[in-house]
Amino acid sequence: MANSTTASGKLLGGISLVLPCHNEAENLPAVIKESLQALEKITGDFEVIIVDDGSVDLTRETATQLMKYDPRIKLKIHPANLGYGFALRTGFQAAAKPWIFFTDADRQFKVSELAELIPPLSQSRMVIGYRENRQDPLHRVAYGKLFSLVIRVMFGIKAKDVNCAFKIFDRKILEGANLLSPGALINAELLILAKAQGIDPIQVPVSHFPRQAGRQSGGSLRVILRAGQELLKLYRHPPGN
Repeated sequence: MANSTTASGKLLGGISLVLPCHNEAENLPAVIKESLQALEKITGDFEVIIVDDGSVDLTRETATQLMKYDPRIKLKIHPANLGYGFALRTGFQAAAKPWIFFTDADRQFKVSELAELIPPLSQSRMVIGYRENRQDPLHRVAYGKLFSLVIRVMFGIKAKDVNCAFKIFDRKILEGANLLSPGALINAELLILAKAQGIDPIQVPVSHFPRQAGRQSGGSLRVILRAGQELLKLYRHPPGN
C-alpha cells in the first residue's frame, strides 16, 4: 500500500477521532485536552466527534461548552442510551477524514500513545492496540480474555485483545458495510469486516489505567448477555460476506 506517513512520522491525511460517551462529564474536559494535544502532533487535519449516548449527567452540557473553544470538536447526541456499538456507528457515519481512530472517554487510555500506531499504517490499513497490563477488575479481565478466545475460535480473528478501545483504520473499510452491533461486539465486527477485505491488522501494546471518575458498565450481566445475543447474530450474518 502507499506510504501513509511522512519522514517525520506525521500522518498523511486527516483523522476523525470518535469518542463514545455515556455519563463521562467528569472525564471529558481532560480527555479532550489530551486528544487535541496528541492529534496536533500527528496531523494538521483532524476532528473530534463526541457521541453522547443518552447520558443523564452533564456530558452533553460539558461537550457543548468545549465546542465553543475549538471548532474541530463536534457533538452527536442520542436522546436515549442506545449502546456502545450504536455510539461508535454514529461517530463513524459522521467522520469526514480518511482515517478513523476511536477510544473511550474514561481516561483509561493515553491518547498520546496514538503516535505509536501511526508508523505501522504504512504496512496495514488497520492498527489496533492491546492492553499490555489491563487495569480493570478481575472479572472484566477474565471476560475479556474469554471473549477474545471465542472470537478467535468462531471467526479466526487473532487479535490479542478484541475489545481494546484503541483502534485506527482506513475509513474506506466501512464503505458499503452495514455494521449491526449495538453493543460491545462492534469491535469484533470491525475486525471481521477487515478480515473479509484481506486486511491483517497490526497489533501494538498500549498502556491501560484504572478509572478515576465515573462508573464502568461494560462488565455488567446485562451487557454480557446482550453481547451473547449479538454474537449469535454476527455468526449467522458476518459483515463483508
